[in-house]
Amino acid sequence: MLAAAPKRRSCLGLGLTLLLCACGCRALVTRPEPRLVGPQTPPHYGEMVPTEKDKTTLPPYTIEPPDILFVEAIRVVPKPPYHIQATDVLTVQVEGGFPTGPTGGGPGGDQYLVDAAGRVDLGPLYGDKIKVRGLTEDEAAAAIQKSLSEELKEPRVSVQLAQSAALQPITGEHLVAPDGTVNLGTYGQVRVAGMTLQQAKAVIDDQLAKYLDNPDVSVSVFAYNSKVYYVVTEGAGLGDTVARFPITGNETVLDALTQVNGLSRVSSKRIWIARPMPGGSGCNAILPVDWREITAGGATATNYQVFPGDRIFIAEDKLIAIDSTLNRMIAPFERMFGVTLLGTQTIQTINRFPLGLSGLGGL
Repeated sequence: MLAAAPKRRSCLGLGLTLLLCACGCRALVTRPEPRLVGPQTPPHYGEMVPTEKDKTTLPPYTIEPPDILFVEAIRVVPKPPYHIQATDVLTVQVEGGFPTGPTGGGPGGDQYLVDAAGRVDLGPLYGDKIKVRGLTEDEAAAAIQKSLSEELKEPRVSVQLAQSAALQPITGEHLVAPDGTVNLGTYGQVRVAGMTLQQAKAVIDDQLAKYLDNPDVSVSVFAYNSKVYYVVTEGAGLGDTVARFPITGNETVLDALTQVNGLSRVSSKRIWIARPMPGGSGCNAILPVDWREITAGGATATNYQVFPGDRIFIAEDKLIAIDSTLNRMIAPFERMFGVTLLGTQTIQTINRFPLGLSGLGGL
């Protein structure tokens, strides 16, 4: 008799194990202990979970489609030797020029636009326009100096490129395409998906270095479009709704529910976060939320910090769900009985006339 007790306990343990396996892979995570501050990945089962008063920072942002990057050109200089083109802007300085001339007013020189014919006009004091298109800066300085020698005695000329019309504009917003690249125009496309901002800057600099001299750009995220969380509201038989919101790294459950104006009339107070684990490793975490405590009670224990990919699930009110189900089941019969009743009432109304239906048939 005593030997049967361990056997029953073993059978009971085996039954509980099979029941847990049948329930699927699920983890209920309770209030965490304080955690270290710093970049962290979403926690695995058994680890501490950030909440409203115990938040953490997200990992370094990885770029994915359809993020929008803002690329700003800090240094964009064409590779030497650059050949001057029409609509370029040149800085020309002349030493030994006329004191009242445009190039004699200061040590920095004056800027001149290269016209459509490839010439610069230094003004009426310096004679005709000088052709510089296709020349390098040194060649343009020599051509201008030769032209000015007819009017001046031993002029010294320096020419620098102030602005190149041939350079593709870089500064601006750049959408990360579905293939993970950003388009830099004439400088080609660069793959940035899966990279941090520093890595994206490095590959963009490398791409531009094929066309420019020691380029330098800064890269930031203009629109965070790829990292989102979801609020799923069960519809009590009337259809579930799913809302998608971009994440900034500071949202909590209460912040997320304000985006959908709180709970609907078909919702219950049963709320939880379904959190996928990175790379599909381990069990997905289920974080139960005590709605009344975090609202009416001001508690923060279950007002969890929201991570990218989280599903905040709002369960339906079971009574309303049962009512909706019954309505769907009864509605066909109601329509059928309604049609029958309407037909019967119509016949009775007609029979109230003196001749009834037979009189109508004789018309």
